[in-house]
Amino acid sequence: MLDAMTSITPANLSPYYYRDNFLRLCESVEGQYGDLLSESEQHFLQTIRQVPFEAQCLYVRLVSRSANWFRESQLNYQELGDTAGALDDLLEAGLLACATQLSLEDAAKLFTVAELRAGFASHIHAAGQASGQAHSRTLRKSDLLNLLETLALPATEVARALQSCDPGRWVTPVSQAHVALLQLLFFGNRYQSLTDFILQDIGVVTYYPYALSRERRLFPNRAALDEHILCLALMDEYYARLQADDSAGLLELAALALQQRLAHASSMKRWSALCNRLGRELERRQAPTLALALYEQSHRHPARERRARILEQQGEHAAALRLCQDMLAAPWCEAEVDNATRIAARLQRKLGAAAVKRPVDTFDELRLQLAPCALSVESLVAHHLGPDWHCVRVVENRLMNTLFALAFWEQIFAPLPGAFSHPYQSIPHDMYSADFYTSRKAMLEQRIDELATGDLTAILVSAYHQYHNYQCRWLHPRAVDAQLVADACTAIPAQDLIAIWRRMLFDPKENRRGLPDLLALGTRAGDYCMIEVKAPGDRLQDHQKRWLRFFQRQGIPAQVAWVEWRDPDDD
Repeated sequence: MLDAMTSITPANLSPYYYRDNFLRLCESVEGQYGDLLSESEQHFLQTIRQVPFEAQCLYVRLVSRSANWFRESQLNYQELGDTAGALDDLLEAGLLACATQLSLEDAAKLFTVAELRAGFASHIHAAGQASGQAHSRTLRKSDLLNLLETLALPATEVARALQSCDPGRWVTPVSQAHVALLQLLFFGNRYQSLTDFILQDIGVVTYYPYALSRERRLFPNRAALDEHILCLALMDEYYARLQADDSAGLLELAALALQQRLAHASSMKRWSALCNRLGRELERRQAPTLALALYEQSHRHPARERRARILEQQGEHAAALRLCQDMLAAPWCEAEVDNATRIAARLQRKLGAAAVKRPVDTFDELRLQLAPCALSVESLVAHHLGPDWHCVRVVENRLMNTLFALAFWEQIFAPLPGAFSHPYQSIPHDMYSADFYTSRKAMLEQRIDELATGDLTAILVSAYHQYHNYQCRWLHPRAVDAQLVADACTAIPAQDLIAIWRRMLFDPKENRRGLPDLLALGTRAGDYCMIEVKAPGDRLQDHQKRWLRFFQRQGIPAQVAWVEWRDPDDD
């Protein structure tokens, strides 16, 4: 559903901004996906446009809230005034339903404990007399509901008690599923909301104006949309059964999932995520055969790794080794390479072959004894190393991610089919999949040639000034300014940056993290070092080790600064 509207209307927005934005969403979806909508969905769009203005506003207000039922007496929206007429219009149009009876569960959400005590006073008193115990006026809502449940009151009796609390109407929005579908079609996901409209309208954020068209939409046909909705429903069911710790239900869900045969690219990310999560949970619940079948349906890491581990546990060592060799020949990501290498070495030993030993990591290190202070350990190390360099900046992942965005901005925001479905995206839909590079290979390689032969500093500084105000998940203008971009590009050779960017392009999701904390810059080109800082008791993570190994292979200067605390009194 739509997220709840903010209670404070920005001064430069119309007080009816929420209604205007919702209709903008409807118009956009109809323009992009009108040919996919069912008769019922089209009827909803027609109906919402035809009801009076105040009724439109009230409907959007109600459907945007998380509650199911609302009391007419509590509908208080300053910009709408008396809502009775709007309620009548919505009821007549079939966009609201009015209840004559409510369940105790719904009543508990609509009424306070004091109101419920008053409405059910006679029943509470009778229950107290029957049990020989007086029920206090301080009875908590949960205890009161338990008491009423045990009384098993008829629905008409519950309704009569609630009417004594509030004789007004109880209403609920109709067609909430249609609204959820419209939002899914517009955003392509279920986590964005009309808040994105507001933030852009008031100038808090600005999105890059990439091209949108029906021909490049995320869901090419109704079958693709329905398949995506099925994946979402199965994922919701997975979380529900997981929360309920329902092992039998999870087994049933796995069997149901394995009956599905997906055919559309727009579903594959969700489908693979479902298979991986459900498979891993079934492993934990001692159902490896079902887990193996689920992993075979997945096209995302760690599906092949988990398959290899299960095959190894089942004694299928040769099959597991072949799978590891497949992973090493055509890896999905670098984590898969690491894990396949470790598993393959173990399997080779079990099969009697000589396993290739992995080299021991020997990274260039700094051993520092520093006095703790209010600074972060990264800032403290930067300050300590400052005299040895022209400058030392705490950059973490932000600098290289920003340089990546500036280097490949036009390729990131290229309007490829399925990449962009609405004007509020900070990355394309396929940014973190293998398809990002493969679908843009020609344009990315051409761009790399331009960067390799051009004035890299001028190109990226110009890109910074052109793009830094736009939203992009790779871009960090608050932490990385134009001067840092210029300094980094001047000091770091173009071939080093291009090598780093190629690694990021191979696996954008994983390789956008794990980069060293500090960048130390000298006074001449090529005089620089990237430094990973480790506080006492900390250790290198796998993704950090992968970057450090890569730097070694490429001859890129990098160090690990191991910090030990010393007593400040020793100064």
